[in-house]
Amino acid sequence: MDDRKALDARASGLMVVLCMIWGLQQVILKMAAPDISPIMQIALRSGLAAVLVLPLLYREKNIQLLAPAYLRSGLLVAFFFALEFFLLAEAIRHTYASHTVVLLYTAPIFVALGLHWKLPAERLSILQWSGIGIAFLGVLLTFIRPQTVQGIDTQSILWGDGLALMAAIAWAATTISIRLTPLSQAPATQTMFYQMLGGFIVLMIVAWITGQTQIHFTPLAVGSLIFHTFVVSFASFLAWFWLLRTYLASRLGVFSFLTPIFGMGFGVYLLNEKLELNFLIGTALVLLGVIVVSLPGWIQSRRLKV
Repeated sequence: MDDRKALDARASGLMVVLCMIWGLQQVILKMAAPDISPIMQIALRSGLAAVLVLPLLYREKNIQLLAPAYLRSGLLVAFFFALEFFLLAEAIRHTYASHTVVLLYTAPIFVALGLHWKLPAERLSILQWSGIGIAFLGVLLTFIRPQTVQGIDTQSILWGDGLALMAAIAWAATTISIRLTPLSQAPATQTMFYQMLGGFIVLMIVAWITGQTQIHFTPLAVGSLIFHTFVVSFASFLAWFWLLRTYLASRLGVFSFLTPIFGMGFGVYLLNEKLELNFLIGTALVLLGVIVVSLPGWIQSRRLKV
């Protein structure tokens, strides 16, 4: 029996904080790219985060890292995780950080669609379907007319956008795999360790093969590694896995549409990306879609408290 809950005030507040962090990470990756390639940043942060998780693993009572059922599921999740961040790293090299974050966070659409057909508790109502449609339209409007920036041609932007969209599908596959395999009942630290260790190994190999291992240890490069290791890969992922095990994934996923808003805002402020009218309209639609999809869960939570 699936006893995951609808969103409450605590989960909603934590999701807002996580969305801010996740919206900032693509921008920081882009800023530090001249000193350390995005794929190298992600590989190193994954390896360091895996080390940080090790002490937490020993505190758990039900850790079974080498149990066949968990190990098979862990390898599958690690593959999708590494694939997502390989595609993301390559996307950042070719397109704007704002485009990347917007396209990456179409993943909740694919998650909601996938789980809708698999789990009765994740079935979406007609109202929620309309919310997903509104939010997705808003996301599309935020990048439908990409601005021209010197040094980046249109073909490069389109290629990067396509890679970011494929990264979103890989992320959705990761989330669905966690929900539909024994990892859905495993401690969050165990799932996280599989992902981080697998991501480190695969991405380091890819970085070496593609000649992207060079690092200039500037303050920005070191700061990016610290931020991505301790805040993004460690703290935020642990919080996300806890939410995923406690609350309905489709509600959490659609709520994360806030992340593109923060990502675009940070892109404007830190990378001087132009804020266009279509972004403002898209932002309004995304917010409306999030409210429409989340409203049934909020109403249910309030009724349970009465």
